[in-house]
Amino acid sequence: MIDANDENFSINTQCKLLSVPRSSYYYQPVQETTYNLKLMKEIDMLYLDFPFYGSRRMTASLRNTGFDVNRKRILRLMKLMCIEAIYPKKTIKTTIPGCIKFPYLLKDVNIRLPNQAWGTDITYVPVEGGFLYLVVFLDLYSRYILSWKLSNSLESTFCLEALEMAFQKGIPEIINSDQGVQYTSHAYIDLVKSTKALISMSGKGKFWDNIFAERVWRTIKYEEVYLNNYEDYQDANRSIGNYIDNYNKKRPHSAINYNTPEKMYFNRL
Repeated sequence: MIDANDENFSINTQCKLLSVPRSSYYYQPVQETTYNLKLMKEIDMLYLDFPFYGSRRMTASLRNTGFDVNRKRILRLMKLMCIEAIYPKKTIKTTIPGCIKFPYLLKDVNIRLPNQAWGTDITYVPVEGGFLYLVVFLDLYSRYILSWKLSNSLESTFCLEALEMAFQKGIPEIINSDQGVQYTSHAYIDLVKSTKALISMSGKGKFWDNIFAERVWRTIKYEEVYLNNYEDYQDANRSIGNYIDNYNKKRPHSAINYNTPEKMYFNRL
């Protein structure tokens, strides 16, 4: 929002008008070290197999495989990757004041039709010298990936763009997500409500509430991400895009009687 070329207002004045410290405007994020990026890859792979690992067990496992790490570092990296141990929490917290938690609506629901329920989630994707975040919107009946988007930050914009892309395929009765700030933002909630879809949110730390999305991550990670060393955003975007296209159109899925997600979603059986 700050225009460095504005002839009427200096950067200092613009920062004051926006209630932003001038130091924040000039701040350049410090890139993670090569060692930390290697650790993040290892954490991601461990977490996929052991989602109940907290920072203590994650640290112990990494030490057992030869990494010289302490819990403080692992805890920081897990937060950066949006990873936390799966276990029920007592309280619900969001980082945006005024946001509310929606109930989980999929308990005991028999999902029998496309667009009856969607799921969405965000995961970490390593690239050469850094990392990205991947969001997907998934039809839970057909396992069809309706839309996806890569981003180099966790700002909610890329989730909203992916959701708008998904709405071009259809409108669901229910959309389920976790309680991340991207899904508790007013912009996300207003966009979903504008379609009359119901908002469902998984319980804090309840792995099984969002199990469909977790299974998709496992598939994408083992069949695509872990088999490649992406050079940059463009490389990751192209390769993941090709994989998802094949996943939807060509890959038989055991949970849908070895049909493809695209056929199940569009009822082309």
